[in-house]
Amino acid sequence: MVQKSVQIKVEGGLEARALAMLVQTASQYDSKVYIESGSMKVNAKSIMGMMSLGIDNGETVNVIADGEDETAAVNGIEKFLSGR
Repeated sequence: MVQKSVQIKVEGGLEARALAMLVQTASQYDSKVYIESGSMKVNAKSIMGMMSLGIDNGETVNVIADGEDETAAVNGIEKFLSGR
């Protein structure tokens, strides 16, 4: 399992379109991918789960991945969330 704290810096914020792109990014990986904010931990491949977090720019979340490509998954999600 790989875990990393990431500050969200998505241009335009994490509205529906950006969340959908985040879910698509997470879905590219075979590993289980989760986003943790506060006491909530949701499947990053679930649009409804991601919407339930209500996260926004400037917040820091934990990106967690577990599986064969866990490092690549965490790095890919970090790249998306940090606006790179």
